[in-house]
Parts: sequence; C-alpha cells; structure tokens
Amino acid sequence: MMRFHKLVATVGGIGFVGKGGGTIAAIGFCIIWLLIPAGLHTVFRQVFFISLILFLGVWSSNNVDSIWGKDSNKVVIDEVAGMMITLLFLPVTLYTTIVGLVLFRFFDIAKPLYIRNLEKWPKGWGVMADDVLAGLYAHLVLWLILQLNLFT
Repeated sequence: MMRFHKLVATVGGIGFVGKGGGTIAAIGFCIIWLLIPAGLHTVFRQVFFISLILFLGVWSSNNVDSIWGKDSNKVVIDEVAGMMITLLFLPVTLYTTIVGLVLFRFFDIAKPLYIRNLEKWPKGWGVMADDVLAGLYAHLVLWLILQLNLFT
C-alpha cells in the first residue's frame, strides 16, 4: 500500500526529480488539461476530479509523511490540485492555462495572504491546504484578468 501512496504523492514519480518537481507536475497537468477534448470539461467532471485529487492527496501525504517527513518536496500532488483549482470553470485556452500556471506558481512559491499559515495544519491537510488557497487566489486573479480583458 505504501507504494500506492508514493506513486500518488509523487504524481507517478515526478516528485523524485528533486528541485522543480512541483513546477513540472503543474506543467504536466496543464498539458493534460489542454489535451482533454473541450466537451469533457464539464462542471461535474471538474468538481469530481478535484475532489478525488484532494482526497488522494491528503490520504497519500498523510502516509508518506512518516517516511519522508512533513511536506517533503517529493510530494507534488498538491501542485496538481492547486492548478486544477486555478483553472476551474474558466475557458480552456492556451492563454488562460499559461497565465493560470504563472499566477499559481507565484502564489504557491511566495505564499502571501495567509497561504504559509496553512502549511502548519497537520500532515496531509497542511500539504494540500496551502496549494488549495494558492489555487483559489490564482483563480480569482485570473478570473479578474479575463473579465477585464487584460493582456488580450
């Protein structure tokens, strides 16, 4: 079972690349996001898959915490969850995806506006929660950019 948790937490091994693994996982999700046929980006599917990733992320992060330590850089499923939240319900375009990626990575790395505080939550909850909030902030800024037609 630990092998399953390692596979999930590292998103198929991406977390083992070391520095930059989170960015690679986020970019990997963006590529998949853009390759999914437009008709499959339904509200139900987006909510279902975000819920599934959040559940698996907390569960697997809780389990690998005992061997890798708290919030190991090997755990990158949180970046996938954050990117999913960033792009939730927004137009599936290359522009939206790239701007979303830049915004999410900014909020995830800089950790402003109480994001860092969420890392203090226990085990997998803290691992996932800070990226959820970074994703929410990135989503709101991206939504505002799209609404105001900035940079287009």
